[in-house]
Amino acid sequence: MRRKRKITREILPDPKFGNVMVAKFINYTMRKGKKATAQKVVYRTFDVIEKKYKQDPLVVFDTALKNAGPLLEIKSRRIGGATYQVPREVRGERKVALACRWILDAARAKKGKPMHEKLAEELVAANKNEGVAIKKKQDTHRMAEANKAFAHFSW
Repeated sequence: MRRKRKITREILPDPKFGNVMVAKFINYTMRKGKKATAQKVVYRTFDVIEKKYKQDPLVVFDTALKNAGPLLEIKSRRIGGATYQVPREVRGERKVALACRWILDAARAKKGKPMHEKLAEELVAANKNEGVAIKKKQDTHRMAEANKAFAHFSW
């Protein structure tokens, strides 16, 4: 029996920058359906990047997502009673999703500042190949490298 086809929704570009990736990032930032609040946070983040760090926020955002996106990940595969961690290449769509998730998780984990400042710090750090999100990516790559022996179990 065939699987159900995945339905991909078309995401409209965000109103301020006209960028689809920013609109996706706003959707990832959103909690409990509060899109207006998520938009405020992301736009304030971009303002902070522009004023405090004196860099173009869209360029910083794009390079941060590229730097935080993993090339390899591991998936558990059960074979003959044993579970192996099999390294897999990451698709483009999932790479963006993981990068966004890791950047947002890193920003949410910080304490003592408003969300837009924490997110700006994390985006600038990821832009420079530093920060918690980049560390998460490197850990993922290290795990995949360590389990390279099981790559032949790939499906």
